[in-house]
Amino acid sequence: MSLRLSMPELGLKKRRHSFDEVALGYSAEQAIAEAKRCLQCASIKSRNIKAECVRGCPTETDIPRFVKYVSEGDFDSAIEVIKERNALPAICGRVCPYENQCEKLCILSKKGEALAIGGLERFVADHERKKNIKVSKKAETSGKIVAVIGSGPAGLTTAADLAKLGHDVTIYEALHEVGGVLMYGIPEFRLPKEIVQAEVEYVKRLGVSIQTNVVIGRSIGVEGLLEKFDAVFIGTGAGLPRFLNIPGENLNGVYSSNEFLIRTNLMKAYKFPEYDTPIKIGKKVAVIGAGNVAIDSARVALRLGGEDVCIIYRRSEKEMPARAEEIKRAKEEGIQFKLLTNPVRIIGDEGGWVKQIECVRMKLGDSDKSGRRMPIPIEDSEFTLDVDTVIIAIGQSPNPLISKVTNGLKTTRGGAIKIDENGRTSLEGVFAGGDITPGTATVIEAMSAGKRAARAIHEYISR
Repeated sequence: MSLRLSMPELGLKKRRHSFDEVALGYSAEQAIAEAKRCLQCASIKSRNIKAECVRGCPTETDIPRFVKYVSEGDFDSAIEVIKERNALPAICGRVCPYENQCEKLCILSKKGEALAIGGLERFVADHERKKNIKVSKKAETSGKIVAVIGSGPAGLTTAADLAKLGHDVTIYEALHEVGGVLMYGIPEFRLPKEIVQAEVEYVKRLGVSIQTNVVIGRSIGVEGLLEKFDAVFIGTGAGLPRFLNIPGENLNGVYSSNEFLIRTNLMKAYKFPEYDTPIKIGKKVAVIGAGNVAIDSARVALRLGGEDVCIIYRRSEKEMPARAEEIKRAKEEGIQFKLLTNPVRIIGDEGGWVKQIECVRMKLGDSDKSGRRMPIPIEDSEFTLDVDTVIIAIGQSPNPLISKVTNGLKTTRGGAIKIDENGRTSLEGVFAGGDITPGTATVIEAMSAGKRAARAIHEYISR
C-alpha cells in the first residue's frame, strides 16, 4: 500500500516570523499521485450505498467521483463535482477537520494512512481560482427573496445554495469586510484572506447581493426584514468572548482571543504601521485554552514578537480540542504547552500591567458529560509564571443582539437560538444556523447547518 504524500510546508525558520501560509499545497503531479491511492470503494457503490468518506462529509460531497477526476488529471471536472455541494472548497481544504470526518472513515485508514481528501480538495479549488472562477448552473428565477444575516460560513453557504435554486438573496454583514469568522478569526498563515475574498466573489457571481456595515437589530430588526423578505436566515455567529472570572482579568496586557485575533486578522495589526492598528505583545505570553482559537492566538503572538509563548490548559494533551495538525505545527514553532495547569489569578505591577500569572496544578478525575475527564486541583500546588501578556481563549458565546430585540425568538440559557433539525426557529419564516445555534463548533459544521437551513427555506418559500 503506497504511503500518503505529505503536503509541502513553508520552512520552519521563516514561518516563525512570517504570516505567509504555512501549508503550501500539492503540485499537479503530487495531487494526481495521491488521488491514485483512492480505492474508489467499488464494492460499496455496487450496493448503492454511500462511500464511507461521503458519510463523513458534512457537505455531502461526492468524494470518490471528484478524486477519480483528479487521478485522471481532469481538475475542471473535479471542481464541478465539489461545487455541486460545497460553495467554499478552498476554505474547507484548509481549515476543515477532515481527519475527524471524511478521512477518518476512509477505507485506506483501516490498514494505513487515509487519502488526503482535504489536500486534494484544496488543490482543485486553488487550480480553478488561478484559472478563473466558474459559476454553477442556477435554476430559473423564483421571484422569492431571502435575507441572510451574517456572512460567515453558515450565511455564505445558505445564500449560495438558495441562489443556485433561483431565489434572490441579500446578505447583511455588520462589519466592513465579508466573511465573518473566516476573516476575523483565522490567521493569515492558516487561511489567507485573498482565499476568503475569492470564495465570496464566487457567491456574489451566483447573484447574491451583499451589504456591509449593516447591524441587524440596530439599523433594522428581524420583524422589519420579514415585511420585505419571504424568509430570514440568522447566522451571526459567536462574537461574545468568555472570561475566566478570576482576579486580574482587567489588567493591561490581558486580551480576549476575540479582540486579539480581530485586531490582527481583520484590522491587519501585523502590518503596523502600514495599517493603523497597533497591538502590544510582550516577550512572555500565556494563552489560556487549548482549542483551535488558542493555538491560533499563540502562533500569532509568536509572529508578533513573543519570545516565550505558552499554552496553559487544565487537562492533558489527549483532551485538547484543537486539531492535531495545528498542535504539531505549534510545537515545531516553539510554543510551550503547560498541561494539567489552571490559572487562578493574574498579577499586575504598580502601573496596572500584567507581570505574573498564578496557576495550580491539576489531575484528571472521572469523565464529565462531554466524555472528557474532569480536571481536579491538586492541593498546595500553586506556582507563578512571569508573563507580560495574557490571551484568554476559552470559547465564545452567541452574539446576543438579535435575540434580545426580537420578540418571540426562543433561545437557550446560554443565549443560542433554538432551532429544530432543519434550522427552523420559533418564529414563522425565520431560520438560523452556525455558532448562533447550539452545538456548532467548526467552519464545516456551520456550512452543514447552512445547507440544511437552505433546504428548509426553499421548501418553506416554495409552498
